[in-house]
Amino acid sequence: MRLFQNSGLNPSYRPRLADLVGQARGFEQQKEVFLNDRYGAAHILLPILGRSPEAFFTNGDDESLQRAWARENGLGQDTPLADILLAQIEHHKTDVFYNLDPFRYDATFVRRLPGHVKRKIAWRAAPGKIDFSGYDLVLCNFPSMRQLWEEQGARTAHFFPAHDPELDTVAANRDRDIDVLFFGGYSRHHQRRRQILEAVAGLSSRRRVVFHLDLSRYTPLAETPLGWFGPLRAVRRPPAIREVSAPPVFGRSMYAQLGRAKVVVNASIDMAGPDRGNMRCFETLGAGALLVSDSGNYPAPMYDGQTMAVYEHPQDASEKIARQLDSGNWDGIGWAGHRAIREEYSKQRQFERFLELT
Repeated sequence: MRLFQNSGLNPSYRPRLADLVGQARGFEQQKEVFLNDRYGAAHILLPILGRSPEAFFTNGDDESLQRAWARENGLGQDTPLADILLAQIEHHKTDVFYNLDPFRYDATFVRRLPGHVKRKIAWRAAPGKIDFSGYDLVLCNFPSMRQLWEEQGARTAHFFPAHDPELDTVAANRDRDIDVLFFGGYSRHHQRRRQILEAVAGLSSRRRVVFHLDLSRYTPLAETPLGWFGPLRAVRRPPAIREVSAPPVFGRSMYAQLGRAKVVVNASIDMAGPDRGNMRCFETLGAGALLVSDSGNYPAPMYDGQTMAVYEHPQDASEKIARQLDSGNWDGIGWAGHRAIREEYSKQRQFERFLELT
């Protein structure tokens, strides 16, 4: 099977990737830098990570990467990114196209694929109106999200992120100097998250608390006198959160912070339904930290009190974290979570499931 996997970049990750790439200009060089940084590794399939000669990977929205391939393959500098991606698929003679970025490359793009592409599969785990009509299958690990896509006419199937084995070394470190860690977005869509983080930040008087926040572009303005009133208040951080805030981290820098954390707090965004088990859960358990996350429907083996801890409301989150730290139970539950996620959601099992769907 000739597999082609396309992904995309968070805008906030782009500066880090540019620094890592440095002066590298070749397509393969730039791609290797990206894959070695492990950004989004939970979703990257085993043949890609194993550098199988029959598997091709790219980030279709990475202009530097894509234009490097275009130069090396005789395409003009003004070639649209969608046309470069299409040329890569044709050159690769792809059998299965697996797209993690269907918002950018929807049915309009899929209808242009050459005839040798036998299966067109997308992954999507966030709400939004997308035309999936060109895809054979849309994958997701949230039942409520799959129902949403099916109501829009798509055929769906259960699929899941996987444990990155690179986290095994991270998990082995049990001497950790950060008591409570959070990393994620902070925008107008995160009002419930703000309440949770504000409560947890109250622990900073006696515990080391670090929040790596990917801020809304409006937050700096919101935190000036101009933002004291009006709609910008929704993205202004309360003082308790500002005091423990740090810049966002990605890739191996994120892995390094996970390896320093005893507890990682997870808070679903306001638009999320009852289903839980986002990539943050997989990364945290994989790194051997104690996952403390909001109540909802979690997949096995994410069990409250056994492999993670669940809270019901902001103050409950703060109190549960304090109890786990004071008792030292974070260590045993965190290690149990690591063993469970490593066994249940290995890269091999993820790819075996993918093969079932193709």
